[in-house]
Amino acid sequence: MPGEKKEKKKEGPPEITSCVYMFPNGDKYEGECLQTENGSIERNGNGVHIGSNGVIYQGMWEADKMNGVGKLLHPTGASYEGDFVNNQFHGVGKYVWPDTSFYQGQFVENRMEGDGEFTDTEGQVWTGTFRYKAAPGLKFKLAMS
Repeated sequence: MPGEKKEKKKEGPPEITSCVYMFPNGDKYEGECLQTENGSIERNGNGVHIGSNGVIYQGMWEADKMNGVGKLLHPTGASYEGDFVNNQFHGVGKYVWPDTSFYQGQFVENRMEGDGEFTDTEGQVWTGTFRYKAAPGLKFKLAMS
């Protein structure tokens, strides 16, 4: 019809680009991002977020949240490397405490949950099923050389 305006519609998914974003609290994000339909910028893809509190996350983002494989480093020396879902440790990962002891195994919503191994500061390995703060029936894993 004459005089009728046609709107141009974007075809396909939003385009992921590189960006650097400084948050009002002093945090900084550098990596891949995309512009949403409402015009806001979301972290999406691979990137590094450096918190003003010293916490650093390097890894995958989706929908502006830590989603996928990544590594979270705390200024205390603690770290987590593994799977993230919606900003939580979820899936398979390794958490290292500042004293160098570590847990490697299943996580559910930031908790050690499922099959895993805990290695203490002496290098002794304990294996079994973990249920958040409890681990009934852990077995000492003897390394025979």
